[in-house]
Amino acid sequence: MAITTAGRPAAAIKIIGPEKNFLGLDFPYCDLSRAGAVIIPVAFERTTSYIKGTRQGPSKLLAASRQIEFYDEELSEETAYRIGIATTPILKPPPGASSKNFLLKTSALIRDLASQGKFVATVGGEHTTTFAPVHALSSIYSNLSILYIDAHADLRDEYEGTPWNHACALRRSLESCQQRGGAARAALIGIRSMDISEARYIEDNKNLALYTMERCRRLATHIKNIVDHLSDDIYISIDLDGLDPSVIPGVGTPQPGGLLWHDLLDLLKEIFTKRHVVGVDLMELCPIKGQMVSEFAAAKLLYRIIGYAAR
Repeated sequence: MAITTAGRPAAAIKIIGPEKNFLGLDFPYCDLSRAGAVIIPVAFERTTSYIKGTRQGPSKLLAASRQIEFYDEELSEETAYRIGIATTPILKPPPGASSKNFLLKTSALIRDLASQGKFVATVGGEHTTTFAPVHALSSIYSNLSILYIDAHADLRDEYEGTPWNHACALRRSLESCQQRGGAARAALIGIRSMDISEARYIEDNKNLALYTMERCRRLATHIKNIVDHLSDDIYISIDLDGLDPSVIPGVGTPQPGGLLWHDLLDLLKEIFTKRHVVGVDLMELCPIKGQMVSEFAAAKLLYRIIGYAAR
């Protein structure tokens, strides 16, 4: 019998097939009933303040993923065949829907999937979307903490007239954790752009650990402290502008500098080894016309992360 959550059986949640799903994965390996991981693509973009186009990120990442080899050379296995990966249809806000209501509905779907024991991976879309999976998972894990990889702190209370802005993504997510009784603990990694109000907010909040890019130039020396700061249950949010533009140039709000590929993987491996990671997101992919490097790198990163989760 399918596990049910909130009155909805697993079979009622739609998935997409090999022609459009992550990796182009065939049945039964993309079937929700057997998949250990589920990709939730969310084409949400309403407040991007620089380069528009993050709504195209999910579809471009899914298309690029179909060029990835199933065999992972680092993990020495075909992760997709071992655990199965399902993909939901791309979620889009209906006309007239408020950002908050759309994100809450998205959160309900993610909670359904996570409650079935699936490792949930959300692909955006602007970073505001992160509220949805954090809201879902903080209702399951009472002391959820957040590993937040980004060029920006995203801690403004509101920006450009709305609290549901990509510049407020971490602030809204932490509030959701607090409302569920958690400590609202987070480690901010790779930050190299913030407002003075965000800097003061971090200074006044002992549950927030800031690792600017200046510190992250020696990231290996900080990994143990980052892990120690976080609780046992961790959610990982990755704004792709947290990486150096030489790795992923196609993002909505680029910044010079950033984490390099293997530095990021070293951090993620340690987090997955020492803590229980309950979900992940990749946000702010903004494809550049005529270049595929950003969406391919993002897709490969997501597959590697699912491999770490599977171990």
